[in-house]
Amino acid sequence: MAKFGYTEVEPEEKTRRVGEVFDSVASRYDLMNDLMSGGLHRFWKQRLILFAQLRAGQRLLDLAGGTGDLARLASPILGSDGQIVLCDINNPMLERGRNRLLDQGVADVDFVQGDAASLPFEDASFDRVVMGFGLRNVTDPARCLSEIHRVLRPGGWVVVLEFSQPDAWLSPLYHTYTHYVLPPLGKLVTGDADSYRYLAESIAVHPDQQTLREMMRAAGFYACQYTNISAGIVAIHRGARVTPTLPTR
Repeated sequence: MAKFGYTEVEPEEKTRRVGEVFDSVASRYDLMNDLMSGGLHRFWKQRLILFAQLRAGQRLLDLAGGTGDLARLASPILGSDGQIVLCDINNPMLERGRNRLLDQGVADVDFVQGDAASLPFEDASFDRVVMGFGLRNVTDPARCLSEIHRVLRPGGWVVVLEFSQPDAWLSPLYHTYTHYVLPPLGKLVTGDADSYRYLAESIAVHPDQQTLREMMRAAGFYACQYTNISAGIVAIHRGARVTPTLPTR
């Protein structure tokens, strides 16, 4: 079984329902991000890119890349010799991202529709994988992390930005905001309260910082660490794929 917010459903049902959520909100997704976070999501994504320590010429996978915020930030760092692949399971989000990036003058991005739990890429094909606010929407997060590990080159890093568990003093206020303010706001802006009710519930049931770190270790990553931002409302997780030991003579 898989969690769709507070409800347990069959894995295929979660995949279908999450798809419907993003079909519904794609056209107003970026506006709602600004409204929900007071613009803070832009700062959080900049911090993710900083943590990724990208270098010119690297190959980057922007997983669950949606409307392309991370790809836009990464493009000038990677330069003309680098490559960005933006992968998302949802076609309306991909179309939104493609149009948005072209409008912003970012043309050096390849778009791939694919499932994060079964990536359509060869082993060891990326130097970095970044994922912003996508892991909790994946039907099987543990399998997704294993797939990321598979497609990373030895010595490569994954950097995940995700909503997390806020500090204790903020938790009651944050719960009130996510459960009682976001759905009406979603209804007002997108005409869809249910999708933002799911958002609130998906944040509440997402693994906390320590649990996600252990999940990354279980997937094979080493040097796993996390950094809380905005009092733990979000956390940035980073892990590396170990370089295989060379045989000795």
